[in-house]
Amino acid sequence: MMDWILILSKAFWCGWGAVGFGILFNVPPRTLFAIWVGGAMGGFLKFSLLQLAMGVVFASFAGALVVGICSIPVAHFRHAPPMIFAIPSVIPLIPGVFAYRTMLGLIKLTGVIGPDYNLVLSETVNNGVKTVFIIMSLAMGVAVPMHLMRKESVKNIRLIRRKHAVL
Repeated sequence: MMDWILILSKAFWCGWGAVGFGILFNVPPRTLFAIWVGGAMGGFLKFSLLQLAMGVVFASFAGALVVGICSIPVAHFRHAPPMIFAIPSVIPLIPGVFAYRTMLGLIKLTGVIGPDYNLVLSETVNNGVKTVFIIMSLAMGVAVPMHLMRKESVKNIRLIRRKHAVL
């Protein structure tokens, strides 16, 4: 059974983390509520899928994908670029604990001798690979909707033509 109170609490704080990064990135104040909602939605989906025993990489991708998809209509409604909503909302989903464990493992590897070396090495590599794949899934989850749902086609992009340029 899912612990809804814990999931809602984490989603609430993911929203506030997203607002904090939005303020850090100096986004317009009119976008902060939408950023909070995006961060909360991404966090809710990620932690719900983790409770359903989905992998952390897939759960992070799904959370980022929802944020990326929802940021496009919100951007048109708020008259701002979609990245203003997507990037701060996804940052709380970054896997800090795996990156931290990777760094600790790398530090431990400098002093470990004997049979513990293989255990520390495998844990460090495992955490490092998880970190890389989660960050890649977050990037793909935000980037794919931006490219698939572009409102402007290539035909409408104006090219600067020079008088003597060969095209």
